[in-house]
Amino acid sequence: MKILHTADWHIGQLFHEYDRTYEHQQFLSWLIATLQTEEIDVLLVSGDIFDISNPSASSIKMFYSFLKNAIKINPDIQIVITAGNHDSASRLEAPKPLLESSNVHIVGIVEKDVDGNIDYEKLLVPIYDDSKNVKIWCLAIPFLRMGDYPTLLNCANPYTEGVTALYKEAFEYVTLRKQDGQTIIAMGHLHTHHAEVSDLDKAERLIMGGVECIPASAFHEDIKYVALGHIHKAQRIGGQDHIRYSGSPLPMSFSELNYKHQVIVFKLDKEISELKSIEIPVSVPLQRIPQAPQPLHEVIGLLENLSEPDDIKEPFPYLEVRILLEGPEPALRHKIETALMGKKVRLAKIDVKYPSSTQQVSEFITPEKLNELQPIDIFDKVYQQRYNSEIPDTILQLFQQVTQEINQTAE
Repeated sequence: MKILHTADWHIGQLFHEYDRTYEHQQFLSWLIATLQTEEIDVLLVSGDIFDISNPSASSIKMFYSFLKNAIKINPDIQIVITAGNHDSASRLEAPKPLLESSNVHIVGIVEKDVDGNIDYEKLLVPIYDDSKNVKIWCLAIPFLRMGDYPTLLNCANPYTEGVTALYKEAFEYVTLRKQDGQTIIAMGHLHTHHAEVSDLDKAERLIMGGVECIPASAFHEDIKYVALGHIHKAQRIGGQDHIRYSGSPLPMSFSELNYKHQVIVFKLDKEISELKSIEIPVSVPLQRIPQAPQPLHEVIGLLENLSEPDDIKEPFPYLEVRILLEGPEPALRHKIETALMGKKVRLAKIDVKYPSSTQQVSEFITPEKLNELQPIDIFDKVYQQRYNSEIPDTILQLFQQVTQEINQTAE
């Protein structure tokens, strides 16, 4: 059977406030064509279908239109979809009874019985061959939230050990169902040890509180393929070809400028064969000027002299401008937008860098010391930390004027 693995579509995402409907539609149209040309039997989508838990009506329509078109070109295709951390598990599962009649299986919720035991049957999706015999058992594991995985006593890392225990128990459960000639695959939406991450992945992990990582050893060696989502860079894990992130189909940040966004395709009988990545065409490119931060006057010159292909069409490329500043720059965005006037690019991000400080700026301040600090002291520390220079007299005078007006108002 031929399988395609993808993940992290993030339908409905805004890229620095720019709508991405066109890009998502281009990807889904490309994916439909790829399912047809590659003669795919099974489509695995490992989480983060949508960018937010309450997607817009147009995002939902795009998703279900894709499912309809995929089934239309191949009524026998089997599709397994799991929920990611951006998805609402219950909302994604809502049309499950209707979709299963079309061999579309969605797993978002980890169900438990009255005693708190996980219902592993609900996480198990049988995949059939042309003779309607079970050929593959898929452990369709969604993003696991607190309370989803087993609670272990006296363990050093409840999350890591709990998730590892869930995959172990799920594998043991499916081995009771597995017969000769059948194989096992798994899905997951999680962060594994040693996975390479983008800037957006790093930021999200900080927001989530630095959720612990899962070792590659959590997946039993008899699982023939592990289709992972959550990390946006396509990669194999633990040096093993069969444990993979497919990566996101669209660039999610400028740190992904040189990524090759892709889907993974392979054949699975008793073992994996003909595993390959298929690169996804870029519908709206990312552009960075300059490649490394430069002083503002040099950057303005580069932008004013920006050369563009004559045949470029909308939607225009996203642009990140990188600037090196010595201190605050009034009306910075206006100056850049003026230099870009008439250019066929869309200003998405201004990345400003300042000279690195050689001073030790970290200082522990006791509550007593904090009470003694005046507003000007705090402003001075923040300014020094950010710009690595003394506060200019003009800015200092403005700050003192503002604090004086605030004090007068308070009286």
